[in-house]
Amino acid sequence: MKRTTLSLIAGATALAAVTGFAALTAPEGTAAPEATKATTRLPVERVGLACPVPSSSEVAETVYTSYTPAGTDTGKTPGADKDKGDDKDKAEKPTALLKPATGATASGGTGKKPTAPKAPATVTTPGKPVTAEANGASVPALTGSATGALAPGWTVQQTTVVPAGGSRGLLGLTCGAPDTDFWFPAASTAKARHDYVHLTNPDDTAAVADITLYGPEGVLKSQFTEGIPVPAHSTVPVLLSTLTQEAAQRDVTVHVTTRSGRVGAAVGVADDKLGSDWLSASADPSGSVVLPGIPADATSVRLVVFAPGQDDADLKVKLSTANGAIVPAGASTLHVKSGMTTSIDLPDLTRGSAASLFLAPENAKRPVPVVAALQVVRGKGEKSEIAFIPAAGPISARATVADNRAKASTLSLTAPDADAQVRITASAGSGAGTPASKTVTVRAGTTTALTDLVPQGLKGSYALTVEPVSGGKVHAARTLAVPQDGIPMFTVQTLTDDRGTVEVPSARQDLGVLD
Repeated sequence: MKRTTLSLIAGATALAAVTGFAALTAPEGTAAPEATKATTRLPVERVGLACPVPSSSEVAETVYTSYTPAGTDTGKTPGADKDKGDDKDKAEKPTALLKPATGATASGGTGKKPTAPKAPATVTTPGKPVTAEANGASVPALTGSATGALAPGWTVQQTTVVPAGGSRGLLGLTCGAPDTDFWFPAASTAKARHDYVHLTNPDDTAAVADITLYGPEGVLKSQFTEGIPVPAHSTVPVLLSTLTQEAAQRDVTVHVTTRSGRVGAAVGVADDKLGSDWLSASADPSGSVVLPGIPADATSVRLVVFAPGQDDADLKVKLSTANGAIVPAGASTLHVKSGMTTSIDLPDLTRGSAASLFLAPENAKRPVPVVAALQVVRGKGEKSEIAFIPAAGPISARATVADNRAKASTLSLTAPDADAQVRITASAGSGAGTPASKTVTVRAGTTTALTDLVPQGLKGSYALTVEPVSGGKVHAARTLAVPQDGIPMFTVQTLTDDRGTVEVPSARQDLGVLD
């Protein structure tokens, strides 16, 4: 029997730095080496993103903003330079580039020839956002990746203005990383709604996806929802109302999973009366949920919750305001039956103050995981506009949102459990501007809304980066408001931790492998 020794630091560390994930498991019945408990964090060396088809409207105007935060140098696998020898001088330059999905058709399958952005939003230097424009209905889905020093924290914002027509509105989306599991509460199959789930595959191999719909009474009888093929570098839009013959449902929870491969997923919503926007995926199921960034002038707020497990959930509902957490009138608790979508209207919720919503288990010793989202409306009558706020996880290290504009952006921060300090940095502008930063304290139970952090001498748009400094967990969202023709057009993006670094073993370890 021959014994081979593998160096983990050359294998696991390289894998972690490239993919953002590495796991070491000792053989069953043996203890893991003591030194493996010592770890370090290295910046990721490659990340990928997928942006869906932005609109089917001929008058749509879309801007892509690509950005990598400054201040994180790419980590190198220990010993890598020694292994490469003379090849290290030939290393590829860092890149961050979006390009059309090669198998994509524009406009949700109209067959029109896709039209890429006029100039690719290619980042060349961390700390400075880059923009690209693409107008009309023939803009395809985009996929891309960032490598080297441009990978840690790379983010892309897709912002579309549709000034008129049935899908008019301001549609905002932070292009997502490919994954295998997504939850979308607050979707709908109602007659007035036209909701498409967009599945975009950025990888070189095909993916196969399943879609499950849950209404107020449980799973909706569906067709054509299993084994949906998503070819490599392609996008597939699926109209939710065509997947079921059951009566139209105002509130539906959509569950997207993959049998093989990965996809980026987002739900494009168009309402005949309330405009349109993107619905991003909720944070992973959790016993406690935070929905940050409800605009101060919201005229309608609807909460949609789903419990995916075997148990019902009994939740306490609290509204976080600038002065502290309070119980909304008539909505102190919410009972959510397992496998059924539950919703509740929250009238006159904010009363002129930006806010967030907290959901927590009534029995702290028996939390039941849930997913949730808010449907938010600003304005009244024909001058109404819709947006969505999915549940957001806490920012553990750093999160960034791009395409902020002077006098149009509001950053909302909330700390549900304990006082917290965060550092906020406004980047240089895409045209010009000097970066600015400040440290903000968020008191426990409150929501802080900031509108004053703008780069000096700003030209173009800028990015906002949030980094925890001390104290409790912080959740954040950005509202972008661009009124047009009396309609208070807006969109809300929650900030997701950018996972720009990955934890890897910090010392060379030998793992015995038996042949």
